[in-house]
Amino acid sequence: MSRLHVVSGKGGTGKTTVAAALALALAAEGKRALLVEVEGRQGIAQLFETEALPYEERKIAVAPGGGEVYALAIDAERALLDYLHMFYKLGSAGRALKKLGAIDFATTIAPGLRDVLLTGKACEAVRRKDRTGRFAYDYVVMDAPPTGRLTRFLNVNDEVAGLARIGPIHNQAQAVMRVLKSPETAVHFVTLLEEMPVQETADGIAELRAAGLPVGGVVINMVRPEILDEAAVEAASNGRRADVARALEHALERTAVGGARRAGLADQLVGPLLQQAREHTERLALEHRGRAEVARFGLPTYELRLLGDGVDLAGLYRMARALRKQFTDQGVSA
Repeated sequence: MSRLHVVSGKGGTGKTTVAAALALALAAEGKRALLVEVEGRQGIAQLFETEALPYEERKIAVAPGGGEVYALAIDAERALLDYLHMFYKLGSAGRALKKLGAIDFATTIAPGLRDVLLTGKACEAVRRKDRTGRFAYDYVVMDAPPTGRLTRFLNVNDEVAGLARIGPIHNQAQAVMRVLKSPETAVHFVTLLEEMPVQETADGIAELRAAGLPVGGVVINMVRPEILDEAAVEAASNGRRADVARALEHALERTAVGGARRAGLADQLVGPLLQQAREHTERLALEHRGRAEVARFGLPTYELRLLGDGVDLAGLYRMARALRKQFTDQGVSA
């Protein structure tokens, strides 16, 4: 399995949640994973119910089987200060530039430089080794920008071509691209079984492939359970309305509602119940079409069930276990 996992998706698909669950799944059984945030939203801290992440790698969770998940919120200004110190030995001078607003100015007028700094920090974590020669992290998971900005964000070599054709910035961009375009990297898309997210996923996959960037898999998030199939709903709505009403009346027998009122109440409930059932089957039909479109991508696919009460820390671990099981079922080693 690749060591750098980039997670993207249309806004609202739950990409940050999936990235966090993926980090937990990869860190299982004694592994170490670093979860990287690049958009400054502190979404990772909220998911793990911890305080805002500083610009440093911090342990935030223990994965199933004793693994560890660390997290890092990358700040472009701090990353540029690190960069200036690393290549130009600008310690206090770099901090003076920050006070003058030069750092913010540089990362604003040169977004390509900003992306080099953000992706470069993640790629450095992928390559980093300890004194024994072992990788510091078994896996790095990046919660990347949404699909519409993903290819430009990752294709940093092209972005900085107009800024620097030689020198440290150019060399840094090339080093980043060597990691991003290697088998060490896999870019995953999070989608819902809805028309717009599926279409945006298809567009994102096409853009990545055109740029020569490695596509990983597709995570279908918030999958709803199939309560009724279409045949059951049609049977209930075509000539069996009376049967449904009698069933409801029977269900109400154990209540304190009188017999005549029970019949009236049951009759009133039939219409709304059948309408909800039809809406459920329409939703299932939409999801079946979406699943068929995702299958056409020809990529590994993983499904995560909708958590009705929202995603808390316990839910995040359930998602991680579900991903881990699907890795095993599909023969993916982690």
